[in-house]
Amino acid sequence: MSKSYSYLGKLQKKKLLVKTKKRGLHAGSRQSARFGSSLEFSDFRAYQLGDDVRQIDWNVYGRTQKHYIKRFLDEQELSISIYLDGTASMQKAEKKWEMARELAAALSYTVLSSDDRLYFAAISGEYIQPVKKRGAIYSRKVFLDILHLQAQGVSGEFWTALPKVISKREQLSVLISDGLEPLSVMEEVFQQLAALKQEFWLLQVLSSEELFPDYSGDLKLLDAENGTVVNVSMNSAILTEYKTRIREHNTELESLCKKYGGHYLLAADDRDLQAILFTDLPAKGLMR
Repeated sequence: MSKSYSYLGKLQKKKLLVKTKKRGLHAGSRQSARFGSSLEFSDFRAYQLGDDVRQIDWNVYGRTQKHYIKRFLDEQELSISIYLDGTASMQKAEKKWEMARELAAALSYTVLSSDDRLYFAAISGEYIQPVKKRGAIYSRKVFLDILHLQAQGVSGEFWTALPKVISKREQLSVLISDGLEPLSVMEEVFQQLAALKQEFWLLQVLSSEELFPDYSGDLKLLDAENGTVVNVSMNSAILTEYKTRIREHNTELESLCKKYGGHYLLAADDRDLQAILFTDLPAKGLMR
């Protein structure tokens, strides 16, 4: 993956697409279809840290000596949550963890650059690292902070912790995980998001080794999250069976997402990040 991050300029012009009718109360850079496409003045609100200073009404400032921003009915912010799986199964594979972090960082950058409200949380068991920001002024710092994130407390599970963490006011939740938990556990999260009328995406990040293992001989396999050890004698038949099962699991996971109105995207760690951001997501109607 590129380390120059030259793609940020292109990313700054993008928006995450959300079809929900739930809207935030503060002014943003998006147009709400409920109010048409023309800018209809609504009222003023006090300037908040992170707002675009170009939106300050200096005539009002001259009269009140206070900073106010014009609010328009068809400019409504969105609240978007991004949840990153920081458990051991994600972190043990270096390229996989790097891809997951960079996806989370890039999407967070896009949210903030659009003047939308971001809630980001890296979750590893009971340990949660939350970030709550709004405004383009924070976009680069949050991008770099997530990119260099080293999650703590890697024991525990992402999916069982999620129901306690999910914010109820968001219009969109993005889940970034390897999605290797039992389907029934993940379905509970999808049910909760659907009940909250939140759109959701699952970006399943898997290593090329998990998708296409190439082992042989006697091996000792260790579960990174619960410490369980299994002794296996690898041969071509077992490898073929494994590949069939992982493919079936991923297919069922995608179907489960769609059942509850979600979107699914598989992101292998050897895939080009920019191809995911600028080809895969727009092709699925998730970014423009």
